[in-house]
Amino acid sequence: MADYSNNGESTVELRIDHESPIPLHVQVEELLRKLIKEPQYQNGKLLPKEVDLAKTLGISRNTIRQATNKLELENLLIRKKGVGTRAVNNPVSTRLNSWFSFSEEMENKGVKFINYDIKVSWVNVDEQVAEHLQLTKGKEVLKLERLRGVSKGPFVYFVSYFHPRVGLTGNEDFQRHLYEILEQDYSTIVAISKERINAISADKEVAEKLAVKVGAPILYRQRLVCDPGNRPIEYNVGYYRGDSFTYEIDIKR
Repeated sequence: MADYSNNGESTVELRIDHESPIPLHVQVEELLRKLIKEPQYQNGKLLPKEVDLAKTLGISRNTIRQATNKLELENLLIRKKGVGTRAVNNPVSTRLNSWFSFSEEMENKGVKFINYDIKVSWVNVDEQVAEHLQLTKGKEVLKLERLRGVSKGPFVYFVSYFHPRVGLTGNEDFQRHLYEILEQDYSTIVAISKERINAISADKEVAEKLAVKVGAPILYRQRLVCDPGNRPIEYNVGYYRGDSFTYEIDIKR
């Protein structure tokens, strides 16, 4: 058994049960949650390398990456290329008490929005989407693209990928509220939204859709929507015009 502690005695046993019905990536996720709470990792020590951890546990690097991606999405880990992976020191998470689909939110605010384009297709997911939805790379899923805005023009471009378990066919009326469709038509309850938001520069495709210059500031949001059992339902990325949208969060002490 490999030892990754500072003093030669690890308080977390780096082992998983290969005979357990619990998926390997879920076991790794729980193992990492315990590991990052140890003082040496809270003090900035790098976590074991993926390749080393994979060898120790007897699993693939993709399984390790699937677990670390989820913790990174929850802002519990931070990865730097060429450096390594560290635990976020005493992370503070802000969970919104309520959240809605874009159309519900705009409706509640009295904003009349326009669907400039809605495109539905079936695609084979790449590694990133597969990891978020806990699927194998190449699995066919429903992809929903929506370009939305107000009368003066579009200001947000959404791309959603749905887990096959939901049962969407692609023939749904996506002019309706998305989560209304999931709950009323497919008995799929959306309970948890895990989000990451950062600023990026618009590439050519996004610039054309949002009518901005290439390199213009864009608010980039990743959202992983899960059911009450914490199973992924939707992986969504949104590109917002930086000059037309403000993301507000109310926090109570």
